[in-house]
Amino acid sequence: MIFKPVERLLAFRYLRARREEGFISVIAWFSFAGITLGVATLIIVMSVMNGFRTELINRILGLNGHIGVFSATSQPLTDYNRVALKLAELPNVIAATPQVQGQVMASSSRAQTGAVVRGVSWSDLAARKPLWDSLSQQAIAAFRDDKHILIGETMAFRLGLKIGDKMTLLSASGRTTAFGSIPSKRTFTIGGLFKVGMHEYDNSFIFMPLSQAQSFFHLPEAVSGIEVYSDAPLKIDLLRRAIAINLGGEYRQFDWQERNKSFLNALNVERNVMFIILTLIILVAAFNIVSSMIMLVRSKNADIAVLRSMGASSGTVMRVFLITGASIGVIGTFVGTMLGLLFCWQIDAIKRFIEGLSGAELFSAEIYYLSKLPAIVDPSEVLTVVTMAFVLSLVASLYPAWRASHIAPAEVLRYE
Repeated sequence: MIFKPVERLLAFRYLRARREEGFISVIAWFSFAGITLGVATLIIVMSVMNGFRTELINRILGLNGHIGVFSATSQPLTDYNRVALKLAELPNVIAATPQVQGQVMASSSRAQTGAVVRGVSWSDLAARKPLWDSLSQQAIAAFRDDKHILIGETMAFRLGLKIGDKMTLLSASGRTTAFGSIPSKRTFTIGGLFKVGMHEYDNSFIFMPLSQAQSFFHLPEAVSGIEVYSDAPLKIDLLRRAIAINLGGEYRQFDWQERNKSFLNALNVERNVMFIILTLIILVAAFNIVSSMIMLVRSKNADIAVLRSMGASSGTVMRVFLITGASIGVIGTFVGTMLGLLFCWQIDAIKRFIEGLSGAELFSAEIYYLSKLPAIVDPSEVLTVVTMAFVLSLVASLYPAWRASHIAPAEVLRYE
């Protein structure tokens, strides 16, 4: 083994400070508490941020495909049925749904607002799980009849509409005549309301039967593009390359990471900054280890001189104090890791306990549209935190241990 039994014995003996060294023990305990809380906080915060990130991405992907396939010339797709079948046969593809998309002005007798219309087949609604889960059977049946549209609850509230009311849609993509383009204007009946938990979607999206959308936007037997859903969205690059090989250069693809690049970058920046800020807790605790170890070395000068006089090498003395300082970090890291993982495992129970104790609602489901506080523990992140805390503790112990190994026995014992 790297450390001899006598070295470990002396190191753990020095961890138990005597009465006259009580202040040194207090600093060591604060160092231990700092590392424990720092490691636990990092694991908890990073896990909760992972949970929120996953929930947000799932909601975004709930109404958007993982890959959008369009014509390379920006023209509507006329052979969309053949392309959709070809895409559905690829590995990891759950569904390939043709879609018509266009911008409109939506109005009622009370107000008007801009909106995005998406025309899809009723059978393709199931691929958009958050949307499908929020719809009633009556809404799905009304949509299946090709005569009704679906709008978000927020849009319905703003326009003062309810199920069964009429809504007028005006699109700039109209018929082309000898006198120019004539806008399309048509009135539709609201067949159902959805609430997916993202304000942008609940406030701006309208779902229309595919045949109605093709007629409204004057795209007979054509669609705007095809949305591809995968069972491995985190490995979307592999599927994108497979699509490019199978379809050739006549089509272009945009994956969900490209579409939401700004949003994902903002999440990553926030996550990295939070990691750096919380790491400072462990860094401060490491500085406490340095100060407590230096004071311990000063108080043990006579002991060190006696050990050296008895034949102990400078390496032995250095390893003794290295074990002493590093033990604070190792034990603190272990306890902090267990505390953080336990907190993540019981995070909802802890949240309910704090809410019951304080009487305040910490996490409103009505605002965040989440039934529970999400926390996803990433083993690689936990390993990074543990390694970082251990390395900082070890580095913090090096200088005091080096000073202890260079104490001259003759100089110390002269005054004893």
